[in-house]
This record gives sequence, structure tokens and C-alpha cells, in this order.
Amino acid sequence: MQVQDVMIAPVVTVGGNATVREVAKILLERRISAVPVVDADNKILGIVTEGDLMHRTESGTERHYAWWLRLLTGDAQMATDYVKSHAIKVEDIMTREVVTATPETPLSDIAMLFEERQIKRVPIVNKQGQLVGIVSRANLLQAIASARPKLEISLSDATIRKKFLEEIKKQPWAHTFNLNATVQNGIIDIWGFAPSAAERTAIRVAAEAIPGVVLVNDHLLETPAFVY
Repeated sequence: MQVQDVMIAPVVTVGGNATVREVAKILLERRISAVPVVDADNKILGIVTEGDLMHRTESGTERHYAWWLRLLTGDAQMATDYVKSHAIKVEDIMTREVVTATPETPLSDIAMLFEERQIKRVPIVNKQGQLVGIVSRANLLQAIASARPKLEISLSDATIRKKFLEEIKKQPWAHTFNLNATVQNGIIDIWGFAPSAAERTAIRVAAEAIPGVVLVNDHLLETPAFVY
């Protein structure tokens, strides 16, 4: 699947001159956790999230530094925190370096961005750099929840065994030199060696995913064994 298959569009946005109070109202009313900031051409200037509004003077949650912490933090960081807690316009508190993607980006790449950048959402832009959508972690969960089961088909025992061994041999983590499987009436028995619990689980999962498999019997050993 690609981003365009799950992204939210159109996107709720604000301009750079919007106030922090206006953004707070939008987040509450629209039940969203972030809002992109755009210019007159709908190109992204930045993004404001709930996290940017956690330490505000209006709510009495601005950061207070003890004298010893001020020595460690430095004037520049304290000045930045002051802006975050006191600024009126969102252009002063928004994150300016925004990670974006295109509608054709695979969802696997988006998942990696979420993990590597430790972010919760990615604005989607077209070739002209204009905002056309947004994808959040929740949208990936929606894609999983709405996935339709694969068509159930009956494969012969020989075909099941062939598909299982082919799948395992493609995996760089699998120790296939003494791995074997027998299949009878859709029941697959796996024999051989798995050096870790993680590999053992992955082998079982690979077997269970093959259409026609009704049961997996795991006979894997934790130490190598001669099989021929």
C-alpha cells in the first residue's frame, strides 16, 4: 500500500499569523493532535503539535529552572523555552524542519520514518511542494484493522512444503542448512535447529502464513543436530 491509500485529506491547516490560542481551539474542536502551518500557496512552513503547547504560561505549566539547572542548561535553551511558553503567534513555536513524504511513498517507508525520527505524523506533499494530506500512526493501524483476509485456498501438502522452504530460504536470518518440514493433511511438522527463540518464532509464523496450513508442530532444537 502507498500513502495515498490511507492519508487524511484535506488537512486542517493554519497560517503563520495564527495565534497559539486559535491553534489550541482547533486541536480541541477537530480532535486532532497537530496542525500544519502553511503559506498562501499551501506550502508547509512548519507544524504545531500538542507537545508544543504543554509548557505554556496560560496554564501555569511553563518550565522553571533552579539556579543550578540554569548553569547546566545555558541561556540559549532557556530563551528558547521562554519563547515556547510565551509566544503569541504559532510561527514562533512551530517546528520548522518538517519531515514530509509524497502520495506514492510506500507505507513501509512511512513506518520507518515514524520509528527512526520518533515522530507521530508525516505531512504529504505533491511534486510542487503543496500539502495534499497527512498520515499518522493511527492511519497505519487503520490499514491493518481494515485489511481483508487473504483468499483461502487449498494447496496440496507438497505445495505447502515447497512454499514454506522457499520462504525460509529467502530470509537472511534463517539457518536453513538442516531445516526440514513434513506435511500431512495441512499439518506441517518442522524439524531442525533454531539458535534463538526469535528465529524459532519467525519460522513458525512463516509456516502459519501459508494458505492451507491448519496446524504447525514445532520440533526445532536449540542445539544443532545431524539430519542426514
